[in-house]
Amino acid sequence: MSFETILYESKDRIIRITLNRPDKRNALTNLMLEELHQAFERADQDSEACVIVLRGAGDQAFCAGADLGGMAGGDGFLAVHESRGLFPKLFSKMLNHSKPTIAAINGHCVAGGLGLMLACDLAIAKEGIKLGTPEIQRGLFPFMISALILRTVGRRQAYEMMLLGDNLTPERAKEMGLVNQVVPAAGFDAAVNDWAKKLAGYSPAVLRLGRRALLQQEGMPLEGAFAHLQGLISINAMLEDAAEGVSAFFEKRPPVWKGK
Repeated sequence: MSFETILYESKDRIIRITLNRPDKRNALTNLMLEELHQAFERADQDSEACVIVLRGAGDQAFCAGADLGGMAGGDGFLAVHESRGLFPKLFSKMLNHSKPTIAAINGHCVAGGLGLMLACDLAIAKEGIKLGTPEIQRGLFPFMISALILRTVGRRQAYEMMLLGDNLTPERAKEMGLVNQVVPAAGFDAAVNDWAKKLAGYSPAVLRLGRRALLQQEGMPLEGAFAHLQGLISINAMLEDAAEGVSAFFEKRPPVWKGK
């Protein structure tokens, strides 16, 4: 499968998906949203890989949000309206994926680009970039990504972001819980690769089971969550990889995962 607007690579149990419109600051078009969904579908079927790294091409922008010119086309109002469903379709696919995802924020990350970052499980940002939701400055509002923002940061902080539209430094974004790490440019790629390789060294079956558990228990009553998780412990204990991990521990050797 070839793509026009993104790059896809699977190597050493790591899938790397790159937004590839650096001349447009990796702004999102309908085609890119569709290709991203296809890429995450393809990644879902890769039983060997353990983690996905999402980043932008070039060193200026991770993603500048929607391409206001490239997404305006369509055969009438209804077609344009329905095409906007590509955003939640992609976000839902990412959130419900079988593999953990790392957003490598190598450049400015605003508007819909911030939504892509929030749909990932982990985020590492490069020093000196800017993040934010500037839509209000252009007579728009970040409707689609507001659901992700409100589920990531506190209400006051979310309202401040979306109503004022100011840029955030990576350091401020880390304080708010939008990103996990802020790394100098010189060490950025190494930091991303360190996390990716660490995840790639774990059992893909256990990562899949554990990530699904984290998502499923959100919003559950506490007692219901405990009951659900009790069942998952039993499933985990029956996996071949669980037996292999325990054996490797006692035999003082690296485990050999089968993903089963």
